[in-house]
Amino acid sequence: MSAADIAWMCTAFALMLLMFPGLAMLYGGMLNGRSVLNMMMMVMTSLAVTVIVYVLIGHGLVLGESAGGVGVIGDPTSFTFFSTLTSDDGAGTTVTTAFYTLFAAISVALVSSGAAGRMKFDAWMGFAVIWVLVVYAPVAHWAFADDGWFRTVLEVHDYAGGTPVHMNAGAAGLALAIFLGRRAEHDQRPHNLPLTLIGVGMLAMGWMGFNGGSAGGANFVAEYTVMTTLLALAGGMIGYIVMQRIVDGSYTLMGLGTGAIAGLVAITPTADAVDPVFAILVGVVGAAAAFGAVRLAHRFGIDDSADVFAVHGVAGMAAAMLVVFVGSPDAPAHHTGIFFGGGWDMLWRELVAILVTVGFSFCATYAIAWLMDKVSPIRITAKDESIGIDSAEHAEQAYDGDAVPVSELPAEVVEQIMELLRSSDPVPTPRGRG
Repeated sequence: MSAADIAWMCTAFALMLLMFPGLAMLYGGMLNGRSVLNMMMMVMTSLAVTVIVYVLIGHGLVLGESAGGVGVIGDPTSFTFFSTLTSDDGAGTTVTTAFYTLFAAISVALVSSGAAGRMKFDAWMGFAVIWVLVVYAPVAHWAFADDGWFRTVLEVHDYAGGTPVHMNAGAAGLALAIFLGRRAEHDQRPHNLPLTLIGVGMLAMGWMGFNGGSAGGANFVAEYTVMTTLLALAGGMIGYIVMQRIVDGSYTLMGLGTGAIAGLVAITPTADAVDPVFAILVGVVGAAAAFGAVRLAHRFGIDDSADVFAVHGVAGMAAAMLVVFVGSPDAPAHHTGIFFGGGWDMLWRELVAILVTVGFSFCATYAIAWLMDKVSPIRITAKDESIGIDSAEHAEQAYDGDAVPVSELPAEVVEQIMELLRSSDPVPTPRGRG
């Protein structure tokens, strides 16, 4: 790997690190003011816990030589303690390994959407350790390893981890949300949308490293995928708010942010396989799929607080199927979709990869939560939930004193406050100040 390649990979790595505080802000702003710190803690400790586990054993499970040659899981002893990465092999293996470490960590962080506001923090850290080894590592091996069965048997197209990251985390978040049940508080409106928008912006920056770095160096594929990522981002934003306008009659900032993330998710497996026009379409379709899935989840009463299954799982599935039809032979991957004269063979391959990933992740995650709960309850008590998980689990509050954000006050209380302000006498202007 050339010096330029290594420089770009280090830059992409740094951009990806922004995704963690970005996700913490996105998720935190979407919750009430008494759960925001817990959400941020879950996201950031996902990084810390996963990095340690990945160094100890995880990288071998993901990219080690397939155990038994069947493409299911890697040899855990292949990269134990990263002991083989202490010298320069000329191929940039060290920075590439660090890059894969963040893939694992962001996948764990995404799953926290299903646990927001109601899972004990020590249980979350234990869950993160188990999940990255039992659920993430096998799926990542199938998709990333040269001898993984998604590559060698199914031969699916997945540019930057649509299956091991987004579909995997989406299904896991859904399983965790269903197991834990709904939060006790019925009013769960976002308490800080500006914070959420900042998070969206940081994630978009990180995604340029996520997709651009998956090219493996400073090359044309990196250029191309950064461009298609931007186009899908735009398509996702417009697609989601237009759907909102048609269905609800309004455009919302929350919808804009949700559409942006859905568009970025959708382009992840397809960034090198579609032309610029269809990159926009990928973003629009991903946003439309996420919009429908969000509505469906709410109708069924599923408390997936940040909609990780809808925005990451469903949008990722829609994109994986879409590339079968609109893959362009002129794009760097040279994948010819059905609309460009390609065959139908890829359709069943992508479908099998989706069904296996989602089915395995959901069932395995639910089993982990069930077993952990049998050992010790993983949901906080009703009393702690009424106090607020930030105070109960962390002895901290996001805001000074006992103040409650206006967005969390009942409508009648807000109206009483406004009426009091309207009826009060004007405040006199101090002398000497005009």
